[in-house]
Amino acid sequence: MKRRCFSSVAVTLLLTAGILGACSKDDEPAEKGENAGNVNATGMPIVEEKIQVDGFAAKFFSSQDWDSLMLWEEYEKMSNVEVNWTTVQIEGLAEKRNLMLAAGDYPDFYFASALSKTDLIKYGEQGVFISLNDYIDEYAPNFKQLLDKYPSVKQGVTMADGNIYGFPAIYDPEFEALRAGTPWINKDWLEKLELKAPETPDELYVVLKAFKEQDPNGNGKADELGWGSGYGVAEFTSYLRGTYGLNKQGSMNINLDFKEGTEEFRFVPATDEYKEMLTFLNKLYKEGLVNQDVFTTEPQTFSAEASKGNYGMLSEVDPKELLKLDGYVGVPVLEGPTGERAYNTVSTGLGNLGMFVLTDKAKNPEAMVRWMDHFYGEEGNKMFFMGFEGVTYEEDAEGNFKYLPEITDNPNGLNMDQAISEYLTWPGGYYPGIVRQQYFQGAEGKEATAANAAQTKPYRIKDEDIIPGLNYTLEENDKVSAVMTDVQTYVDEMTAAFITGKQDFSKWDEYKKTLNKMGLQSYLEVAQEAYERMQKEQ
Repeated sequence: MKRRCFSSVAVTLLLTAGILGACSKDDEPAEKGENAGNVNATGMPIVEEKIQVDGFAAKFFSSQDWDSLMLWEEYEKMSNVEVNWTTVQIEGLAEKRNLMLAAGDYPDFYFASALSKTDLIKYGEQGVFISLNDYIDEYAPNFKQLLDKYPSVKQGVTMADGNIYGFPAIYDPEFEALRAGTPWINKDWLEKLELKAPETPDELYVVLKAFKEQDPNGNGKADELGWGSGYGVAEFTSYLRGTYGLNKQGSMNINLDFKEGTEEFRFVPATDEYKEMLTFLNKLYKEGLVNQDVFTTEPQTFSAEASKGNYGMLSEVDPKELLKLDGYVGVPVLEGPTGERAYNTVSTGLGNLGMFVLTDKAKNPEAMVRWMDHFYGEEGNKMFFMGFEGVTYEEDAEGNFKYLPEITDNPNGLNMDQAISEYLTWPGGYYPGIVRQQYFQGAEGKEATAANAAQTKPYRIKDEDIIPGLNYTLEENDKVSAVMTDVQTYVDEMTAAFITGKQDFSKWDEYKKTLNKMGLQSYLEVAQEAYERMQKEQ
């Protein structure tokens, strides 16, 4: 089962998106491809006469052969577009993708390749990536409808020069379970120890300490653990930021929020509130109430340990779906030291912008924009996530879709992701398109996660308060990159050091002075200019 995509796959990408920007290029009408007259305006096939195109993509499972995968074979029959795939596993994606671009040996399009804003800017400016604006207007009705419906998404995908260079991953803003959800706490352990679910950080400390010391599993051994995550400390801070009054403008620009009562940015990791949050996490860490390897463990390693059922609280997705562990429910949003009770680590629903990009080698841009747009519509969305009726899914009398038992309870012992990956490509979280609740069968689509999201929603940041990811000009991006590459590394290192106790909090002022010496103020000035420009363009 994949982890919660809005706060894990997506958060790393959104962090990159938040500190990097866009380019400047004269507006030019889209050039017609060589076979534009071969393209049907609507319906299938996309082209009357079959075309072949070259695509590059990242895949999660090495066993997949995309040239013979059912998804692409069936879509080829429907569309008359044959893709010659070159694929690489996600772990080797960045190196392979960057080498291809640097050598000029790149395909017609990149799919599921997580191109950063920096790449979009750089290669868009060079003309290697083509502007999609005019093609979207004419050949992408599904995607265009989404841009019209969600202005924040349109803001996010449009670079500072007004161009759109990539089709993004979108997590449906109406799919609440993808937007906000708290960690999971063992309700059975709470009942055994006659404890109530924590409502404040102090109460959370008491609960985690009781879990660790009072033998709630009743086996007579001191083998219980407190709060665990296999995806780093960001899973902890995502839950706690709102509690400590941070990120009141959402998580699209994770290092930025407004000074109280203004629209002037401050740098979140240099605030007193951030220090207070780290002080609390340090208290948990030094008493062994969070997993001590949180900064180094790999997801698979952690999952193997967590599946033993020894953690009282777990981040990521529902432990029942991920680890086959019963008894966990969503923990409440905590009320912070100032009486604030908020969940702020929420995005607009926009994930990585560079999940589908057309290059200047594309001879059939009209056809390929239509090819991609299909997956933002209902039928394409259903095919991408559910597969094929009678083969991977069935529809019940009420019109609900569900995977067949061969997928959910595979006779060969495959988990759901492994089983569906014999037909589809979505597991792993790398894809363009939109994730809708109706067709998504991951943990986020299940009842328990919906209940967790429902109890979080009253405290969730309002959509109108979330600022889309900032888009910079090419010059601004160079300035931001020059500062933030080193600043982000330093922030990550010091965050870990403060939490683990390797750095004493008496060094906090020294830490802030170092940030300023690294050029933090120049970054804030550029970010402020980008925000004000975005406001004017609304």
